[in-house]
Amino acid sequence: MNKELVEALNVLESEKEISKETLFATIEDSLLIACKNHFGKADNVKAEIDRETGDFHVYAEKTVVEKASDIEDDLEQIALDEAIKLAGAAEVGDVVKVEIKSKDFGRIAVQIAKNVILQKIREEERTVIYNQFNEKEKQVVTGIVQRYVGNNISINLGKADALLNESEQVKTEHFKPTDRIKVYIVEVKNTNKGPRILVSRTHPELVRKLFEAEVAEIQDGTVEIKSIAREAGSRTKMAVWSNNPMVDPVGACVGMNGVRVNSIVDELRGEKIDIVCWDENPGNLIQNALSPAKIVAVFADPDEKTAKVVVPDYQLSLAIGKEGQNARLAARLTGYKIDIKSETQAKDAPGFRYEDYMDEFDEYDDGEYEYVEEEGDIQE
Repeated sequence: MNKELVEALNVLESEKEISKETLFATIEDSLLIACKNHFGKADNVKAEIDRETGDFHVYAEKTVVEKASDIEDDLEQIALDEAIKLAGAAEVGDVVKVEIKSKDFGRIAVQIAKNVILQKIREEERTVIYNQFNEKEKQVVTGIVQRYVGNNISINLGKADALLNESEQVKTEHFKPTDRIKVYIVEVKNTNKGPRILVSRTHPELVRKLFEAEVAEIQDGTVEIKSIAREAGSRTKMAVWSNNPMVDPVGACVGMNGVRVNSIVDELRGEKIDIVCWDENPGNLIQNALSPAKIVAVFADPDEKTAKVVVPDYQLSLAIGKEGQNARLAARLTGYKIDIKSETQAKDAPGFRYEDYMDEFDEYDDGEYEYVEEEGDIQE
């Protein structure tokens, strides 16, 4: 029986990662609780379990009195002649250990002790799971779609289930049970019913983590993701920078024949991804962010975080994008409020000052120009 106990605890420690020492301590506590329920108190009762063999002993520390007639409490006192039989030698006033047989416990006391052990196992299991997933907060994990709970989706992550709320779902994505998907862990909460794990498919950090896992240059720090702007399910813009002038950051993220970026596009169910070079110069950055549109000039005000952009007439719709998406994502990526005008609009717009700079150059090819500061000069 005792050997079976140790084996059972070994299995629990291995499968559920619950410390065996914690389980031993819990069993000892449960024995004391059984004593208290059986005898009414257990202040002088001790329980010990051998960690190697699983043998356990419950004993009461009793004070020796001279005669049986002097005993006021059977649980706390013992007659001298009985103490001598147990300890071999004893005197009045000594404290001797008297073993209590667990089989003497009542049925209710045993059931309560059993419930204490089971409750502790459940609590420890929840704690272990919470700690495991709390370490994975702000990370990407792979899960299996289980079922729809109203408009939310239950995702199995192995030892725990996560909840993909409707607000964190991509409207164009539809899943069925057993689908394997990657999700971003937004938050892990510890509740009375166990850890509550909230995940997302719309978070911009999902894209960042996917690239970090896919691109070796990002993992080793050669390439950095400086900024991400995302409209989940439709398009993402990402600005990257290389710490090594010999490494092309965009090329590293795209991969040979697009293999790296395509694997991420597949995971995001066809979401388009624009990767552009980061630049400390706001004019250059804004021009890159508005790719693939061609830019004639950028008038950036770093203090106000605003920018006025001039594009060829035929490029206006491309720069703005469908329903303004390209301009909107560029604004989020750069942190600038961007006002885009065609050449014709710029010439006619009061206060835009585009005409002030047209004399700086005689002709241009699709506008490779940049305005650095509000009072500065256009640079080619």
